[in-house]
Amino acid sequence: MTRALLKLLLVGLIFPMVFSCKTKEKVVYFQGEAIDSLAANYETHLEVDDIISIVVTADDPEQALQFNFPSQGVVQSQNNGYTIGNPARLGYLIDKEGYINFPVLGKIQMAGLERSAAVAFLEKEIAAYINNPVVQLQIENFKITVLGEVSRPGTFKIPNERITLLEAVGLAGDLEITGLRKNVLVIREQNGVRFEYRVDLTSKELFTSPVYYLKQNDVVYVEPNLSARTESTFFRNNSGVFVSIISVIVSSIYSITILSNQ
Repeated sequence: MTRALLKLLLVGLIFPMVFSCKTKEKVVYFQGEAIDSLAANYETHLEVDDIISIVVTADDPEQALQFNFPSQGVVQSQNNGYTIGNPARLGYLIDKEGYINFPVLGKIQMAGLERSAAVAFLEKEIAAYINNPVVQLQIENFKITVLGEVSRPGTFKIPNERITLLEAVGLAGDLEITGLRKNVLVIREQNGVRFEYRVDLTSKELFTSPVYYLKQNDVVYVEPNLSARTESTFFRNNSGVFVSIISVIVSSIYSITILSNQ
């Protein structure tokens, strides 16, 4: 009788441990063998509907004025999600054909260019008019959206135009325990075409995913893990029952052991 109770006790103690290990496999990030390759040279491409600010400076500031919008000052208290108090600049909207209408130079193609290539092109063209021009270019409407099973869903403005999927998850306060980590959806629109990517956050292969670096206007959606939600609710609602059962088993074994030794 004592041996049977001991076996029952062991089962009661081991079961939560097995469940815990299984749960760990579902929620821990970056499992598997290490992957060295990473798109370290990733750079943002300008896209149709981007709003870009362009500031030109030169040896002679007066000469550069013809290429600049008037200064718009600083926004004092505007919460755009990820950035607060950046200078407010008028921007150039890249039209559906991929062009902007720039002072002096007229219509120039911007869509499809890497940011550094766009800067180099502008500096070369402006150099025909002023000495040693320096161009600063920034995407003013670079933002990403994170929805679903995260702590703080929302849209976030990204000032440095470079953000990874993991950083986006961090901005949203990380996934809830009920978030499906193995099948995160990233929706991307490019040149009028919508693409959908599925990413497993528990695998190190995410570092080589084409959506590891997010682009402007990407949407990240974390689906609910219905089985994890059910399991979590079941154990949370019945934790008192399990504790009571184990307590009864331990007390019974203790009592039988005392009686058998008398």
